[in-house]
Amino acid sequence: MHNVTPMLARKDERDREEPSWTLPGGVMGFVSWWVALALPFLLYGSNTLFFLLYTWPFFLALLPVSVLVGIIATMLLRDRFVWAGLLTIVMVVALFWLLFTLLTGW
Repeated sequence: MHNVTPMLARKDERDREEPSWTLPGGVMGFVSWWVALALPFLLYGSNTLFFLLYTWPFFLALLPVSVLVGIIATMLLRDRFVWAGLLTIVMVVALFWLLFTLLTGW
């Protein structure tokens, strides 16, 4: 007989699989982009539509950036979805306003 001591399998010692944070982050980034797009309409009214008719490619280019910002925020703040959402909204709105003020002042 071999000199072996049986070991119990512990559940907490197993390698835990990390959940995917890309879907909630992507959704947060997409929703934040729509919120940031709606803010100039709320502040300046329907005249914003004429401005966006000429500059829509610049604002459309912020869509993948917004999704990436959402994914990065949810990866950095793993279990804090509220804080990740707030950070995503603030960052996307800041990017939107930076582009908006750059184009209106140009």
